[in-house]
Order: sequence, then structure tokens, then C-alpha cells
Amino acid sequence: MTVKYKLTKACRFLNLSLAILLIPFFASSQTKTPSQARDTLNIGFVLYTKGSTPGTLYARWNYANIWSGPGLATGGPKDGYAGHYHVRYYYENGDFSDEYDLAIDKTGDFYSVSWIVKGKVLAKGVGMETDCGLSVGWRRVAD
Repeated sequence: MTVKYKLTKACRFLNLSLAILLIPFFASSQTKTPSQARDTLNIGFVLYTKGSTPGTLYARWNYANIWSGPGLATGGPKDGYAGHYHVRYYYENGDFSDEYDLAIDKTGDFYSVSWIVKGKVLAKGVGMETDCGLSVGWRRVAD
């Protein structure tokens, strides 16, 4: 049985609502130091949507409900989400957060995602395509 995810209007409303409601919270909460964040959940979420230029993805990310912001992935394929990108993430206030090589692989209806720096995988995630874009849950990889 195939289930369609008809969330286009709901996604627009949800994205706008989250932006309006959560930006003040996340902007003020992003001042936590790594030692203060030690006990937080190792769980993140990112929504990738197609950019206006082929091979680009816009990102909206959140980590542990403490840090969040936009991002931009470049250098990917013209069609679909699967491929290799270079991604830069920013905090809500516009300050730079992190950058990675991003590998998105598709298997059936689902995706495996890896965030890589100098050949080392630092985070892994799984996702699926919805009408909103590519929705991915992820976590940092512990040594």
C-alpha cells in the first residue's frame, strides 16, 4: 500500500509558524557552551528543500532543541536529492556554525545521510522525501 504525504499547505504553515514562534527561543538559547550542552540529547533534524539553482539545497536544521538555523548545500546533482554536496550551516542570528561534505544515498523510499569532515563521518541520519522536502533525523557519531 502506498501512502502519499500531502502536506504542502501544512508544510508552509508549519514552517512559517515555527519560524515566528521559535526564532526568539533558539536565538537566545544558542549561547550555551559545550559544557552546558553536555547533557543534551544527541538528536537533530534537518529539512532540505530544492534550491533555486540546480544542485543546491536549502536547509533548516535543529540540534537538541538548543541550536538551529538555515543552511545551504551546493555542488549536488541537478535532479533528486541523492548525491554529494558541500553544506554550510548558520545559526539563527546569521553567525557561521559548521560545514561538511554531505553524502545523501537513496535506498528504495528512504535515504541514508552522512556529514563528513576530512574523510571522517561525524554524523549520520536517515530520512524520507515528503511534499515539504527531504526530512532527515540525525545524530552525531561517537568515537
